This record gives sequence, structure tokens and C-alpha cells, in this order.
Amino acid sequence: MHKQVYAIYVHIPFCVKRCSYCDFSTAATAKDSSVPERYVQALLRQIQQCARLGLLDTVKTVYIGGGTPSFLGEKLVDLVRVLAQIGSIEELSCEANPESFTAKLADGLARAGATRISLGVQSLVDKELHALGRVHSAATARRAIGYARTAGLEISGDLMCGIPLQTASSWRYSLQELVACGVHHVSVYPLSIEEHTRFWDLCMKGSLAWPDADVQAQMMTTAQSYLEAQGFAHYEVASYAKDRRWCQHNLAYWTGKPYMAFGTASAAMLSRESYEQLRQIAPQLCALANNIARVRLQTLTPTSDFLDAQSLADMSYDLELLTPQQSVAEDLMLATRTSFGISSALYTYARHVLGKTALDRALLAAEKQGLLRKTSNHGFVPTQSGWLLGNQLYGLLWDLAESPVAQMQTGA
Repeated sequence: MHKQVYAIYVHIPFCVKRCSYCDFSTAATAKDSSVPERYVQALLRQIQQCARLGLLDTVKTVYIGGGTPSFLGEKLVDLVRVLAQIGSIEELSCEANPESFTAKLADGLARAGATRISLGVQSLVDKELHALGRVHSAATARRAIGYARTAGLEISGDLMCGIPLQTASSWRYSLQELVACGVHHVSVYPLSIEEHTRFWDLCMKGSLAWPDADVQAQMMTTAQSYLEAQGFAHYEVASYAKDRRWCQHNLAYWTGKPYMAFGTASAAMLSRESYEQLRQIAPQLCALANNIARVRLQTLTPTSDFLDAQSLADMSYDLELLTPQQSVAEDLMLATRTSFGISSALYTYARHVLGKTALDRALLAAEKQGLLRKTSNHGFVPTQSGWLLGNQLYGLLWDLAESPVAQMQTGA
């Protein structure tokens, strides 16, 4: 198992406007508000505190997400400049929305050390964007991609399928137009209707149809066929990359590498060793029982309190405490989100932790259901059905954890 922190996630909870489908931890924020600047200063205090401790010395990737990080403008450049000096950064990604991604910001981010931009395009059909509650147009998205290309940044574009007013033809049009813009990476997501969103209310009232799962599955298949024909490799359940330009940060999530997180509602995953190191500056965190191998931390501190937090000792967290059995079951499940699948090394380790009988029974069941395929080097990779029926596959592997994960909350 990996022990040292490999990645950092930073959450920015600000947007120009909350989209109709969004249930993320974010809020519409006035441009002249002092809150974003205070928030960045609080982030920097905590990041630098962890850096001084040595917890971030081994970091290779950083991902700044949201919300809308590009909403910060020059303050995002300042944040990137600090993060780029941590560890040995190989990839530094920033999410951006087209309406707030300017040529000046693209150039500033590249100069500060960003390597990659993930643009929330969602559609390249204006009426679909309007129906989603997006504030940018297709033309704005194309310009934003151009700014990133000129700045020399790698570019990922996000698209959504199964959205209001979308047809099979308009879905293919968005795919074609995004590829024509010269992106290096594409992520495609089916629309999900979540509680506490405008779309949820409309669906419950009958004013909006619930997404059709069969239609969405067909659109995901269309995306795979088209993107692979254009030279994009399907390397993760929702993502495609050209010339091996996959997102290293996302791969860290799926391969069990520990990652630290900063900001409201951010989520971290630490090995026992990294967690114990973090406790040196966050003494409110509980001591671990001897059978705990991994800890997941969800930040509970709201933005209003985060602004004045002087250190990680002031933060509150929700904790999930995983045993070695639960950790390896999680690693098996997450590995099947990628085309690389379960490696022979992971299989051997899982057999040691879980026992050969239980592991092989689960893998055989997944094979018989057409969800996994055995490889020549004794690993397992997801099939096309495994991609489309992910929850079924993940359930089979997570069941190897047997007992529920222990949870608790801890605060300053």
C-alpha cells in the first residue's frame, strides 16, 4: 500500500451562478466580495503549515476544483504559484468555466506553474447550455479553449449527456466540435438529478422529465465510439485522453495513492502513517485503533468559519476509518474504474489480505456476469458491460470488505 501523500486537492466554493443541476459545495458570489480573498489566505495558511511539517514533500499532482476556481482571477494565479513550489509537481490542474477564463488568466496560470486546464464546457449547443443554467455560450467555450492552447496548457473538456433538449444528433455535434477545438482530454458525464437542486424540484413537480438511463447509456457508447475513432484512449470510466495525456491526479484516486485536501467540503484520503503525521498539527483528530490502515477525511468546517481558521487545528472533519480488508476492497473497486484494471500486483496483495477463496469467488462472479476479463499477466480489466454497469461491478468487489466502515466526527 502507498504511504506517502502523492496528491493535493483544493476546493474553491465560489461561482457566478449556481447551475440548475449542481449539488456541489459552492455558492453564487458577488465579484466585489472580500470573501474569496480571505478564503485564499486561509487556504495558504493551511497549505504552508502542512508543507512546513513535511507532509507534502512527496506530492506529484495538484488539482484545484470547485465551484469555479477561475472565478478567483489573479488570486488563483497566486494560489497556483505557491502550490507549484510544493513537492515535485508533475501535473497541476485547474478547473475553469469559460465565462471567467480569459487570455490573461490562461497566461498567468501557465507562468505560475499550472500545466493543465479542465474546462466545464458541458455542451456546445447554446439552447442546451441555457437549459442547464450555464452562463456561458458555445462561442465563449471555444474562445476559452483557444486561450488555453495559446498559453501552452493541456486542455480537458467536460461534456454532459442526457440533458434537457439534447438529441442524439446534438450530442454528436458537441463531441465533434470539442475535438475540433484541439482538446487533449475529454470527460463525459450523464446528467444526474440530485436533491436540493432546481432540476430535482422540477422533476418532482413533473415539469422536467427524469433522465432516461437507456438513452444516457447509448450516448456514453456513442461518445466512446467517436472519441476512440479520433485517437482518444478510454482510460477511465468517464474519461478519454489523446497521446497518453491522462489526468494523473484522477489516476491517483483510482490507484490508492494518499492525497491531502484543503478547503470547505474537501475530501482527503491518508494512509495511517500520513494521518499520524497530520495529527501533529491537528491534535483534534482521534488516535487510531491498531487495525486501521486508511483514513478518509471530509472537511465539515463551513466557509464562514474557514475564513478565520488560523491552522488545521481549527478544522472539523468527518472521518471514515478503514481496516486493511476494507482498504484493499476499496482499491479493487476503484481499480476497475480504469482501463488498467486490477494489476497482478494488486491481485497478489489482495489475496494475502482477503484470502484467495473469497477474492477468487468475487472475481469469478464478475467474469461470469461479463463485467471483468482476465488478462494474460493475471490481472483483470473491465469489459464494455463493466463500464456501463459499474455499480454492479463495484458492489461485487466492495462486498469483500464484509463489515461497515467505522465513522466519526471530530472538531476543534
